[in-house]
Amino acid sequence: MIRFILLQNRQGKTRLAKYYDPLEDSEKHKVEYEVHRLVVNRDPKFTNFVEFRTHKVIYRRYAGLFFSICVDITDNELAYLECIHLFVEILDHFFSNVCELDLVFNFHKVYLILDEFILAGELQETSKKAIIERVGELEKLE
Repeated sequence: MIRFILLQNRQGKTRLAKYYDPLEDSEKHKVEYEVHRLVVNRDPKFTNFVEFRTHKVIYRRYAGLFFSICVDITDNELAYLECIHLFVEILDHFFSNVCELDLVFNFHKVYLILDEFILAGELQETSKKAIIERVGELEKLE
């Protein structure tokens, strides 16, 4: 199960945070700080999987953003690494070469896209085409 998803820039600013476990605000800030310190200082030649408390964090860096997913220790790392890549591909499709400012100014669309393929901390849809079609239909309704 996914515990949380974070999108952070190199300076540690959180651009998107979605928690599937209830946490206090102070604990959320502490987690975001710890995860950022963990992933930003890792050598690029190491794997993109790292243990974090009683879970593990799978992360990937795209340009100046770190996409991090915290999952149970027994979950498949490669599936979540592909999940991150799928998320970036879909964001690229909607924002044509997505950048940090797209995430800041269109955060509602980013959460909408995220909710289309992750539901209650579980991966629901892995088809890029299906997700893009659904989000397109939802945008027509607005």
